[in-house]
Amino acid sequence: MDEVIHARGHEHVSAEHASTFEVTTDDYLTPAGDCILAIDADRAPADFDPEFVEACQDEAATITVTIATDDHRESVEGRGDPDLELTNERSAVGRTSDYVDDRTIVVGAEFAAEGFDRDLIDALADGAEVTVTITVE
Repeated sequence: MDEVIHARGHEHVSAEHASTFEVTTDDYLTPAGDCILAIDADRAPADFDPEFVEACQDEAATITVTIATDDHRESVEGRGDPDLELTNERSAVGRTSDYVDDRTIVVGAEFAAEGFDRDLIDALADGAEVTVTITVE
């Protein structure tokens, strides 16, 4: 089961955060947002199908987040959690930790923003259009 978000990069994408990565509906980004990979997202967790949310609430679920531009693609895998709400109307956050709030879409991620391929990050910093696909199995 998939959910898809369309967004775009921004000149301030630095992807230096060690424990999270984020996609936001905000249409701006400051240099302090070092976990944000893309802005101006057309959807947020609150828009996800209830069946998708329920599948993510299984702690045995594998959740894969794929970030793709025209020329680059990378996936990060993590897991579900019974406490995942996916109710935030602004941001989707992947976490390497077990911390859960209403923005969290995956916990126990293999890596955070700093782990993404630098060619992908450079494309995002150049403002590339991006497709974020969240898959739960």
